[in-house]
Amino acid sequence: MNLNNVSFLRSAASPEGFPARRLPEIAFAGKSNVGKSSVINRLLQRKNFARVGQTPGKTTQVNYFLLDEKCYLVDLPGYGFAKVSQREKDRWGKLMEGYFAAQRITLGVLIVDARHPPTNNDITMARWFLEAGCPFLVLANKLDKVKKSELAENLTIIRRDLELPETVKLIPFSAEKGDGREELLRAVLAAAD
Repeated sequence: MNLNNVSFLRSAASPEGFPARRLPEIAFAGKSNVGKSSVINRLLQRKNFARVGQTPGKTTQVNYFLLDEKCYLVDLPGYGFAKVSQREKDRWGKLMEGYFAAQRITLGVLIVDARHPPTNNDITMARWFLEAGCPFLVLANKLDKVKKSELAENLTIIRRDLELPETVKLIPFSAEKGDGREELLRAVLAAAD
């Protein structure tokens, strides 16, 4: 797959905006300040492909990127930290429910912060993936900010709190340095086949 052949396709504010053309969808989910756009940029080896904002909550719609005419990378709205109205958060929640209900996800990528235990919203998102019966993996991002002596315990806490079955991969990841990129890339390529 040619990772350089990628383009922004559209932003969907409702299920009616999801692409009619069905291709495998790799959906990236996580709280507003966990680095979803940075993870996508690292995966593609691009600096500013997916918009990275100075303030959390820039992704307010379901953003579709077409990768080599073979699959969609889907940047879902972040949750939790964004400084927006409750009405806007409720709209995001309905949009996410509509996305999960449409059963479009080929592979979910739940991004959590490797430095901290999962939030209640992270736990809810993991349950959504599990209850939807959708294959997913968890990226523990910001690995570069974790002391090596703390990593194993942090990963154990993440797996425990998210109640991840052993079949769900938990990948230590650094969007900053690229650690974990090859493992993520293999999972994306397998899902796109």
